Amino acid sequence: MSPAGPRLSLLDLATVGRDQPIGEALETSVTLAQKADSLGTFERLWFAEHHNMPSIASAATAVLLAHVAARTERIRVGSGGVMLPNHSPLVIAEQFGTLAELHPDRIDLGLGRAPGTDQVTMRALRADPRASERFPDDVLELQGYLSDESLVPTINAIPGRGTKVPLYILGSSLFGAQLAARFGLPYAFASHFAPDALVQAIEVYRREFRPSEQLPEPYAIAALNVVVADEQEHAEALAASVLRSRVRSLASRVPAYAGRLDDAAVDALMDSPVAAQARHMMTYSAVGDITTVRDYLERFAEHAQADELMVTNAAPGLDNRLRALELLASTD
Repeated sequence: MSPAGPRLSLLDLATVGRDQPIGEALETSVTLAQKADSLGTFERLWFAEHHNMPSIASAATAVLLAHVAARTERIRVGSGGVMLPNHSPLVIAEQFGTLAELHPDRIDLGLGRAPGTDQVTMRALRADPRASERFPDDVLELQGYLSDESLVPTINAIPGRGTKVPLYILGSSLFGAQLAARFGLPYAFASHFAPDALVQAIEVYRREFRPSEQLPEPYAIAALNVVVADEQEHAEALAASVLRSRVRSLASRVPAYAGRLDDAAVDALMDSPVAAQARHMMTYSAVGDITTVRDYLERFAEHAQADELMVTNAAPGLDNRLRALELLASTD
């Protein structure tokens, strides 16, 4: 439990800064994980699967989880999430079963239905565009591989069988909420970038929840962005930098802007529809000193009916992010 306020966890995208070596970005994630682990405040640390995105280095999610889990001791480590349509349920069961055997009772498996990338990259992944339609059945098949009895005769996940790695359904719409409720699984809403359906989705999830062997009562996680610093003004300056990075990232996917996103180009975009989209995506953002941020977290948890908050430690710079973790964990 957080020393003050709702239960807190962390989402890390293994963000790669401009002109930053990927190895350095990954080592930054390890350093942050070790800091979070030592503070003892945070429940879990999740990494997300994204492909063909220059600013995100967590594509090989299970590989990164293995490295981070081996470099930490207490904190739960998991996927937030694995995009199941990109994979065979058996392979994911083997990967996360291996992690669970190496790090007992520390591994989470969050599952998403989206591909986590564009159509061209999907083809490069050899992903079936219709695979998302099989998501409910694939979740049950995966759950069977991780349980004591596979749903597929003669096929077992080794490692995996009997590990009962806890599953979480991730989503940003009513589909995921209804599926998590029907299967009796925890539900995590991606409100850090898709805010619109948050309240309705969690209301549906709680109303329709059916108890299961994994979970007797509904458990909802809501994500949000956090930029916290010792001084309000410093936090606001960092948040402005975060917004510029989001605008740059969104614009880089638009062919008209490709190859010319220097600082002057981003300046020109700050009053554009691209920036408006970025601001909307960051609707749920706690920015300020620790008193301001704690107040926001309390109000957001109540607004979202969330049992746990999953925060992105969004500030640029390792020192700023380490300090943010210290502030979030502080009791002052």
